[in-house]
Amino acid sequence: MQTLSAAASPFYRPEHDEWRATLRRWVDREIVPHVDDWERARGFPRDLYRKAAEVGLLALGFPEAYGGVPADVFMQTVSTEKLCRPAAGGVYASLMSHAIGLPPVVAGGSETLKRRVIPAVLAGEAISALAITEPSGGSDVARLRTIARRDGDQYVVNGSKTFITSGMRADYYTVAVRTGEEGLGGISLLVIEREAPGFTRTPMEKMGWHASDTATLYFDDVRVPIANRLGEENAGFAAIVRNFNAERMGLATMAIATAQAAFDEALAYARERTTFGKRLVGHQVIRHKLVDMLRQIEAARAYRDAIGWRILHGESPIAEVCMLKVQATTMLEFCAREAAQILGGASYQLGTAVERIYREVRVLAIGGGSEEIMRDLAARQLEL
Repeated sequence: MQTLSAAASPFYRPEHDEWRATLRRWVDREIVPHVDDWERARGFPRDLYRKAAEVGLLALGFPEAYGGVPADVFMQTVSTEKLCRPAAGGVYASLMSHAIGLPPVVAGGSETLKRRVIPAVLAGEAISALAITEPSGGSDVARLRTIARRDGDQYVVNGSKTFITSGMRADYYTVAVRTGEEGLGGISLLVIEREAPGFTRTPMEKMGWHASDTATLYFDDVRVPIANRLGEENAGFAAIVRNFNAERMGLATMAIATAQAAFDEALAYARERTTFGKRLVGHQVIRHKLVDMLRQIEAARAYRDAIGWRILHGESPIAEVCMLKVQATTMLEFCAREAAQILGGASYQLGTAVERIYREVRVLAIGGGSEEIMRDLAARQLEL
């Protein structure tokens, strides 16, 4: 059975193809053989960040002045797709947490702060995380309760964050805090460093993404220099929105790539498994399942690339990105279920890609804003 080739798409050029091949070799060498062990260990070695930096992965999309490599949205798409091919979402989530932690630093940090934080993260020597979600409000940024009170040339931070990827091991945390009045107008972003007195963390156990480091953060009179603020005081919401749009594109691509991994394993199993005197793929009902999976994967991929083209040309299609995330994650849920049906009892055994994918479906639908939030935000953007 043939699948459409991304290389045949008008959106991808030879340099995208070269990077795809390079990264695939790296993933096959550095990630694929270790996925099961890392899932059992509930984490992967910190040395993987350095290896990712050496292959050029961490620097993509960041300014050259700080050790980055300029890259368009399609180069980032290629990276996400290849990293998600082993169906180990937790590895991708923690290894690439700087993709959501660093952009606000690039956009709003002082030159001194940028020089101190960004090169170390892009070299794999330090880890960056984003901390927005709170125990009391989830994705409701307007009602966040972590308070930062001015005291001379410092802020004193009190509150907590939860579901924070790389929350235990990060060195730099981009944290949303309330510095002003209630609502969206009183929010600022601060970079809080790992060893700040009063800053503690506890790990979280999860249904999926077992190899990802996820934590709840606690701030108890944590003093943060005003120089660590990103942008103007009380103007952090705009930066959060920009970050959300990029994060949701990434989550949609994760869903598409993960669905492709489910399809690939289901197809391979169906070609090998024999039932009722013939290969499983020889049964019409199984072929129809495979075609329906592939049909939905390719439709989501085409929608994603069309939106990527608009982003490449300077647009910020918030409604379309929200709808894409819903489309991609509901498609993944369908493909995970169908793949599990094709594998049958084998899908319930640890060590298969489909078993991991089935557990991890919900995190992509929830992360970056649940399906309900995405639908409502799209409707408001479209003035429906």
